[in-house]
Amino acid sequence: MTKTMRAVEISEPGGPEVLRLADRPVPEPDHGQVVIKVAYAGVNRPDALQRAGAYAPPPGASDLPGLEASGEVVALGDGVTELALGDRVCALLPGGGYAEYVATPAAHCLPLPKGMGLKEAACLPETFFTVWSNVFLRGGLKAGERFLVHGGSSGIGTTAIQLASRLGARVFTTAGSAEKCAKCLELGAERAINYREDDFVAVLRAEGGADLILDMVGGDYLPRNVKTLADDGRLVQIAFLQGPKVELNFAQVMMRRLTITGSTLRPQSNLAKARIADALRRDIWPMLDSGAVHPVMDSEFPLAEAAAAHARMETSDHIGKIVLNVAG
Repeated sequence: MTKTMRAVEISEPGGPEVLRLADRPVPEPDHGQVVIKVAYAGVNRPDALQRAGAYAPPPGASDLPGLEASGEVVALGDGVTELALGDRVCALLPGGGYAEYVATPAAHCLPLPKGMGLKEAACLPETFFTVWSNVFLRGGLKAGERFLVHGGSSGIGTTAIQLASRLGARVFTTAGSAEKCAKCLELGAERAINYREDDFVAVLRAEGGADLILDMVGGDYLPRNVKTLADDGRLVQIAFLQGPKVELNFAQVMMRRLTITGSTLRPQSNLAKARIADALRRDIWPMLDSGAVHPVMDSEFPLAEAAAAHARMETSDHIGKIVLNVAG
């Protein structure tokens, strides 16, 4: 490895234009870590929040954006036995993915699914870790339950639709155009609700209410979600695109025995993330190996055009995942 690498850094808090190419030292692996020569890096909403100054990296993490990547293992830290030099992996990262090299715990790396290339594999970690931990572990989704995921055409949404439908749930989703709704139906949703034309509350109440809702919108969706839930239903909140503060009638929560919970992935411990990785390897990777589940790709940008990738994401016109081509 060289001593320096190309990376995209945040010059100051702001819009996509504050992302700029820079030279940085190549990271060295700490105990239990590996260094990956990055081929592709996924672009995610938390990257934009960090760029805007609203999502600081946890202590010890790189200040560079990028929470997932794929590539080749090129250095091993002390204590790493489960990976070898030359292994091709995708990995959940504490930060630093917008760079030619990145360090991350070996336990957060997963093998490339059979037949899948590095570009597609770079889209897996952030969304699959998030969906598995929130929909199935925290939300407890079971076969036969009615599941509503907002933003069905997003990376999170396309993953949640596929996993929930393949595991036997009845999947409902919201999206903002006919094209996006059609894609959600193709992926396995029973009903895709164009939120510009129909009221998701009325649609789900007519079905008996949602047993589980996965929401990343927040704002005025919060009281509407409460109305949408069936008795004993669960709401899992993972983001707040429209803000976290709203007036909510908690009497309904009590009377109908509702559960409101949520989580963010990045601040969780290395051990917690390793346990999610183990569960994914055991329960979900066989579905990726067989092709029963696959990442939905929107677009690819060169590393030097990270600002354009962020601008694309923030239009919300994309369907599926956006990646940066780091090696090319």
